[in-house]
Amino acid sequence: MRTFVPLFLLGTLATPASAAIDIGASGNIDLRLVAPLDERSWLDGGLGKTRYGKGDSNFQFAGAVGQGYVLFTPEIMVSATARAEPEQKNAVDLIESYIRYRPVSTNAWRWSVKAGAFFAPFSLENTEIGWSSYWTITPSAINSWFGQELRTIGAEGTADWRTDEGSLEFVAAAFGWNDPAGVMIADRGWTMDDTPTSLFDRLREPDATVLLFGGKPPDHTPIFEELDNNAGWYTGVSWDDDGGWHLEAERYDNEADPSAHHDDYFAWRTHFWNAGFSWRDGEFSVISQALTGDTTIEPFSGFDSTTDFQSAYLLGGWERGEWRLALRGDWFRTKTHNNFGPSPLLSENGSAVTAAVSWLPKDWVRLTGEVLWIESKRDERIITGEDPSQSGVQAQFSARFYLE
Repeated sequence: MRTFVPLFLLGTLATPASAAIDIGASGNIDLRLVAPLDERSWLDGGLGKTRYGKGDSNFQFAGAVGQGYVLFTPEIMVSATARAEPEQKNAVDLIESYIRYRPVSTNAWRWSVKAGAFFAPFSLENTEIGWSSYWTITPSAINSWFGQELRTIGAEGTADWRTDEGSLEFVAAAFGWNDPAGVMIADRGWTMDDTPTSLFDRLREPDATVLLFGGKPPDHTPIFEELDNNAGWYTGVSWDDDGGWHLEAERYDNEADPSAHHDDYFAWRTHFWNAGFSWRDGEFSVISQALTGDTTIEPFSGFDSTTDFQSAYLLGGWERGEWRLALRGDWFRTKTHNNFGPSPLLSENGSAVTAAVSWLPKDWVRLTGEVLWIESKRDERIITGEDPSQSGVQAQFSARFYLE
């Protein structure tokens, strides 16, 4: 996978010079003032649910992201998105790189295909460059997890049927290099943060989990790896109408063999249903998603462990001129069980409320203030001497500067 994306992108650039080529780029730089939670963040090996936690500075360079595209013809486009971020392994890394073919349509049907590495089309709130949210700084628990553990490294096709009442879209994809997806939702649980995993990065395992299984912290796990040579898939359907409604449902299955492994890294069989809707009427918007699924590992013959996971959120938004306001409620849970019964240490329940206000006085700047209250109960915290029940408030002020 480390050579697949760069070589794929270079190959697509080898297009005859005579073609009419359109090139574009955009990006942003994000600076933050933060009042973090008292619990150590999961990015530092803790079981904190947010990006920033105990020991983190009040001033943060949150990252810089750049996206470029080359439109070789009206039908063929290559796109790549790179990011610089202090938490990731490499100073600069790719988060997407793909080629898309979408022929011009002259009838009710329109179709497209793309191949490479890209985000699955499951999010209704993370619609901005670099998997960032239109309404808030911090995405919902569902979309935080999508950005951390899921990436389509393969091919996707879509077909749209357009009518006078609205449009119906079908999507299907086949992918590889995502066998470990599910390890973090099982070992760490849900989080809420704006740190989608770059393609050549790895994720920090909780110190408590490493200690529980006899290891020595710190430890990391890869996410975008192929361990069993089985292709995963997802498929979905969505509807948009002239009344401002959008409805969608998707099924995801990475088809991983839960006993496949390389060294100490195992595949996790992960599948889930995701459903969502949005509605917009003038200045007001409502967005909601719900997800349910499970992930299974079989580290040795005769023993397997399954984590069931569920989450849902509801967001209300209002915007007028230069201002955007958003209020969101989240609920999340996991429940782990194995051949011998429930595993309370690795199960959790939690909820959160997020409020955000954004001001966009110029095209090149967005100022956002956000307050996130989150509470959760996870008995795994006992291993590192913490109270299983934690709650607190994280406040952030973001100054995001856009480059065109």
